[in-house]
Amino acid sequence: MVLPFISLYIESLGNFSDAYVQNWSGWIFAITFVSAFLFSPIWGRIGDKYGRKRILIILAIGLGLSVFLMGYATTVWQLFLLRLFMGIVTGFIPMSQAFISTQTPKEIAGKVLGTLQTGSITGTLMGPLLGGVLADAFGYASTFKWVSLTVFLSAIIVFFGIKELNLRISEDDSDYKSYSSKEVILHIIRKPVLLVVMLISVLVQIAHFSIQPILSLFVAEIHGPASIAFFSGMAFSAAGLGNLLMTRRWGRLGDRIGYIKILIFLLFMAGIVYLPGAFVTNIWQLVVLRFLLGISIGGIIPVRIAYIRQEAPLSMQGEVLGYNTSLRFLGNIIGPALGGALSGFFGFSSVFVVTSVLLIISGVIMLVTWYKHEYSGGHSHSFSASRH
Repeated sequence: MVLPFISLYIESLGNFSDAYVQNWSGWIFAITFVSAFLFSPIWGRIGDKYGRKRILIILAIGLGLSVFLMGYATTVWQLFLLRLFMGIVTGFIPMSQAFISTQTPKEIAGKVLGTLQTGSITGTLMGPLLGGVLADAFGYASTFKWVSLTVFLSAIIVFFGIKELNLRISEDDSDYKSYSSKEVILHIIRKPVLLVVMLISVLVQIAHFSIQPILSLFVAEIHGPASIAFFSGMAFSAAGLGNLLMTRRWGRLGDRIGYIKILIFLLFMAGIVYLPGAFVTNIWQLVVLRFLLGISIGGIIPVRIAYIRQEAPLSMQGEVLGYNTSLRFLGNIIGPALGGALSGFFGFSSVFVVTSVLLIISGVIMLVTWYKHEYSGGHSHSFSASRH
């Protein structure tokens, strides 16, 4: 809800030059991802050890508090430090993914995580629209306070509405043993397909975020300045809508025919859909391409998490998903910087071309690794063999 007007809020804190506002907007936007990148695995590990419900409540309260206090910020530094704190406590969604995946049998993990992803995307779509309406009606400071209420509400819902069941949803003893951080990292490294699935998280997020900061400028270039906010919002939301329609279906398909096969297909599809963006001449072509991109990117997150659910013992899943989240945040940091630099030096079209190439390279790496280690019978069970 607050992301669309962060830069406007900074402007309202004093009489600053445009360059100052743009610079600080970048830092204040990015710092949350930097601290989240560092803290995600730590929260994952604590959740594995002490139960995920408690951690969900702590994170929701921390997040609510940081957003609430932003409404009282009077200097850019205060806002920066609050966004930094927000990053430390921002693991609610990955923690809920770990929570849900450990309460779900492997066979239907894709469908269930696809449903969760649908909720997360709906929030992403609704947030900026709601935030814009509230900010226009009540001002920026009040909007932060309203937003914090919704976060506190989720803490209350988790506290009263969720029971963490200690289900024995698998017969495998390795699911219930406790692991050191070193063992968790070794487990990931010894499974080449799992390692590549996690590393590709970075590339996918770079691809997804490379266009975000410059999308409204690109819309202005192809459409002109008339109703720019509305058309930028539409181009943003088109991807979310595609995401929403297909996420659950991709997850279900992954349950049926294999997560990695779906992942390879989606990476190639996203790469192919991204490329024509370099040649669009009107806003509607862009909206259609963004919708198709949403359809392909939408399945990548749930099938990736369902695959991790399948390959990592239950008692280390929070930490493994924490590393996966860290890698995603790393992509969130690199993506906008790369997109901004490319568009500055080579024009908007270059961002689409480079992103398309990145996604296709990801697809090729995934395909080769899967073919070598899983498809051709080289299943990497060396770890479990050495454990038992």
